Amino acid sequence: MESKSFDLKIWKKMLPFFRPYYKYFFTTIGLNVLLVAVDVLVPLFQSYAIDHFIIPNTLQGIVPFSLVYVMVIVMQTVSVFFSVRAAIHIEMHVGKDLKRAQFVHLQKLSFSYYNTTSVGYIHARVMSDTSKIASVLAWGLVDMFWALVYVVGVFVIMFFLNARLAAIILLVVPFIAVITAFFQKKMLYWNRTVREINSEITGAYNEGITGVATSKTLGMEELNDDSFQKITGRMKQSSMTLAKLTAIYMPLILFFSSTVTAFVLARGGYFVQEQIIALGTLSVFLSYAVGIFEPIQQLARLLSDFISCQANIERVVNLLEEKPNIKDRPEVVEKYGDAVHPKKENWEKIKGDIEFCDVTFCYPDGKENVLEHFNLKISAGTTVAIVGETGAGKSTIVNLAGRFFEPTTGQILIDGKDYRERSQLWLHSQIGYVLQNPHLFSGSIRENIRYGKLSATDEEVEAAAKKVFADEVISKLEHGYDTDAGEGGNRLSTGEKQLISFARAILAKPSIFVLDEATSSIDTWTEQLIQEATDKLLKGHTSFIIAHRLSTIRNADIILVMQDGKIIEQGNHQELIRAKGYYYDLYSKQFEEERMLKVFA
Repeated sequence: MESKSFDLKIWKKMLPFFRPYYKYFFTTIGLNVLLVAVDVLVPLFQSYAIDHFIIPNTLQGIVPFSLVYVMVIVMQTVSVFFSVRAAIHIEMHVGKDLKRAQFVHLQKLSFSYYNTTSVGYIHARVMSDTSKIASVLAWGLVDMFWALVYVVGVFVIMFFLNARLAAIILLVVPFIAVITAFFQKKMLYWNRTVREINSEITGAYNEGITGVATSKTLGMEELNDDSFQKITGRMKQSSMTLAKLTAIYMPLILFFSSTVTAFVLARGGYFVQEQIIALGTLSVFLSYAVGIFEPIQQLARLLSDFISCQANIERVVNLLEEKPNIKDRPEVVEKYGDAVHPKKENWEKIKGDIEFCDVTFCYPDGKENVLEHFNLKISAGTTVAIVGETGAGKSTIVNLAGRFFEPTTGQILIDGKDYRERSQLWLHSQIGYVLQNPHLFSGSIRENIRYGKLSATDEEVEAAAKKVFADEVISKLEHGYDTDAGEGGNRLSTGEKQLISFARAILAKPSIFVLDEATSSIDTWTEQLIQEATDKLLKGHTSFIIAHRLSTIRNADIILVMQDGKIIEQGNHQELIRAKGYYYDLYSKQFEEERMLKVFA
């Protein structure tokens, strides 16, 4: 829940990212102290020049004066250079560290987080929110320090020169404070609103691009345009409200600045005529009166930036503090490591015995149990096929076995041991997944297959491709194994992606295979070849096959027929056919449909 006002506790959560660069921060602060001294002293040089050179109409002493002035300006220039350099260093490194921290944390979050969180929401936090925070931390703190010290320094000198003129300028400060307090809360609210709508726009862009084929086939262009116009319309309205507040706020500050300058000029002019102060002193006051409101405005603007940036920090902190639904115990992490720092030397080899013990499961974002008191024992090396209608619980069993979700109650044993007593990565790294809609990464075909085993040689990569007949498809591509797969593999057909995904899984030599409609988009002839290869490759490995095409699972050791989260039939193909139950009816219907297709082909 986002706080409604400035909250120091939220800002303290940025300290771990800021602390490593404190030397650069203090370097910048030190240089800014020097800059403040120069900026405060420059009008005094002007006063000295008026009183000692212009009014007396003499150049006596101009050379040493000029040399000192030039030295001060050079010192100012050098200070600005190194100060800016240090601030840039802070901005770049804090931004990098924040992005990395979020990216690493996202790798640790559970499947359920991605089921309920849009890509736009995540992208906005990792990119735009992070950049805003890094910028404010690098520049805002230093600029605020400079402005504050400058204002204090100028008022000290003004009161030293003439308290009555200084008091005139000082009177405006409470008005600025009241105005700022009034506007800050409203500006914070609307800035938060703008940031949230920006996430929605990013998400809409993502859906519009990734779902463009579906949109075109359904003729949804007009609907998408209307929906996008509504989101951008809300963005425009919120941004305009924020801009109006700023447009009112800044001129008010300028109004007080101009008014005070006029008072100083009128009153100071009278003091010069009465010889209470020198003309040079009046010039100092005019310079300060004009110049002091810039840092005061800067302080007000920076305060607004800090207030609005709190919304960015809240969003990033919320992501970083998001707890994964599945988390390894401390003693497990101590022994096996985590997803980013694994201790592979302690990993045991999986044999492949899997047992579901009285498992009840409900998805984190669901309300009803998908499985209830589910029991299943699978011996190592067994090929298990799972069939059933959509929503019957097929994928749920596989996701639970792979610990992408955990049982609500009950246990799942791997080789006789509760899999929560070992790390998630230990299990995930020993499962070979081939999905119905596989994902390929940007890069070449060879690189995508090599993800199965990063140390694999080119020969091993090509051998894995040959085992699943992917080499026949790859050889027809323009650059063979060096062909660019494109973003998400979009330069390849779904069938080609399935073959490459299959080769990637084979290369990893996992202890457990999961084939989820792995050949659904491959032509019948290639499917038969892969079926023969699969029967050989899966021997000795525990395997789960989710299939709608029942002809592909006839050689499975066990076929589980699922309905409403329960196993209603179990056995091999021949046993289930002889039983003439649900599986028999389903198989007979599919067989007849395939036969008719061949007749009319």
